[in-house]
Parts: sequence; C-alpha cells; structure tokens
Amino acid sequence: MSTSQQERFRIAVLISGGGTTLRNLIEKVRAGQLGVEIALVVSSNPQAGGLRYAAEANIPAEVVQRKDFPSREAFSEAVFRLCRRAEVDLVVMGGFLKQLVIPDDFTNRVVNIHPALIPAFCGKGFYGHHVHEAVLEYGVKISGCTVHFTDNEYDHGPVILQRAVPVLDDDTPETLAARVFEAECEAYPEALRLIAAGRVRVEGRRVRVLPP
Repeated sequence: MSTSQQERFRIAVLISGGGTTLRNLIEKVRAGQLGVEIALVVSSNPQAGGLRYAAEANIPAEVVQRKDFPSREAFSEAVFRLCRRAEVDLVVMGGFLKQLVIPDDFTNRVVNIHPALIPAFCGKGFYGHHVHEAVLEYGVKISGCTVHFTDNEYDHGPVILQRAVPVLDDDTPETLAARVFEAECEAYPEALRLIAAGRVRVEGRRVRVLPP
C-alpha cells in the first residue's frame, strides 16, 4: 500500500440486531469524522436489521450463528477467523449479544460499548432496555455509557472512556435509552479515533490516553 493511501485503520463490526451502532459509525465515516475503514460486518443473526446497513454501504458481511457450533470456543474461533481474513486492526462490538472467547492475538483489540456507567448496571443479563429499567428502578440520578476493551467476562475489560447523562424524574426506559444513545453516538467514534491514532495504552486495568 502506498503512503498516499495511508494504510487506513481497519475495523470489523459485530452485530446481532438493528444495527444502530453500525449505522452511526457508517455515518461518521461518510462525514469524514471517523478515519477508519469498516472492512467487515459479522452478524450472529441472519435476520439482523443491521445487515441492511452493511449492504447499503457495500461492506462485506458474514453471518455466524452460535447454534451451528458445538461450543462457545468454536463459535468464537469462527468469528475471529473471519476478522483475521479481513486483516482488521480492531473488532468493534455493536449490540453483539453472544459472549466470545477472545483469542490471544486479539487481546486489547476488541471493544464494546455498554449503556451504563460500568461497574454499575452491567454484567450478564444487563443489555438493552434491561439496563435502563434497572437504572430507573434503583433511582440513580446519573447514567451514561462506557466504552471498554472486551475480555472473557461480561462488561469487565479496561474502561477507555465514559460519558454521563442525567436521569430525569419523568424518564421512561425509552426516553433514557434515547438520551444514552445520543451519548454513545459521540463516545464510540471518539474512542475509535483515539485507538486508531495509537493514543490508547492499557496498563493493567487502567487505560491511559496519550497526548496527540
């Protein structure tokens, strides 16, 4: 690749459903606000609405279903085999609902966004509307989103960045989800820009963002 092409940072986006995170990333790339190439989309669900966004953007897409594999390890290996073949630098989870076993060569190369401020309201079973219902039931005044590296536990890897949003007295799970998603639409691209620029360093459980 010539230097004029600048070896664009390549990502794979993993989805299971509507693909709103994928759509946001595609829009940011098109607007020149995110300097990465979405080289691959992998869906765990052949009916995932997000596959339409991939097709419309001419992004190669594959479907890998958990039921087709005897173990989580075999399923995970099939997903990461596709990522290796696409020569991606980073795997980006965008509403991917299947737990993966992260292989050694992808340590600190898989990221996720969670719709709450980890370590609150996270872990197995805390996804989508379940998170926002729990936030409202508990009565906290602040929620938000967390971008983190993914390891082999739910919502557990080192935190890259977080964005807070207020929880209002008249919030419903739907209104809170919409406010959190607005924060996600800025936080995830920001984290990806930092990683692509080589400004993220993992030191144990801490992530340090280096100056430009």
